[in-house]
Amino acid sequence: MQDRSTPGPSGLSIRPLPPAGEQGAGQRRGFRERRRNRHGRGLRGEIMPAILPGSRTRGERFEDWVLDSADRLQELRGSELDNVEYVVEEIPPGLEKILRDGGRVPQGNVSRAARGRPARITIYRRVVETEAPSAGEAQDLVHDVVVEYTAALLNVEPESLDPYYRGYR
Repeated sequence: MQDRSTPGPSGLSIRPLPPAGEQGAGQRRGFRERRRNRHGRGLRGEIMPAILPGSRTRGERFEDWVLDSADRLQELRGSELDNVEYVVEEIPPGLEKILRDGGRVPQGNVSRAARGRPARITIYRRVVETEAPSAGEAQDLVHDVVVEYTAALLNVEPESLDPYYRGYR
């Protein structure tokens, strides 16, 4: 068979499949190997490396804010918050019914400790993000919500729990 791997008049090169019995016969190349590699640049890498903060999703950033606030409260209050779980959920259960009845949508929920289950503070991400005055102030609002629900769990005023509590509501 004639080797036509030299460039033709249009600049394209044609490489025929090897005859049966020769090395490489019957092997199919994967999509990435067959794909045209324009300008010799090869496959592109990630748009943003995972170590940079911009690569985090909004949900992951929100969870980080909740954990940062919980860590701050743990430093301030110590062992009082050892058996408290902080959970982030998208929306509160029964949101449609709450909206239909014209009630106020909760930003979170407090579940007291029960037998074999620690106390749990649930923060609803979409509700808090919607109520944030601006994207830049969302982190402050998250901290205030965490402080409010933790204060409700401990039966104390939010201002006594954290001196930086501002009360955005």
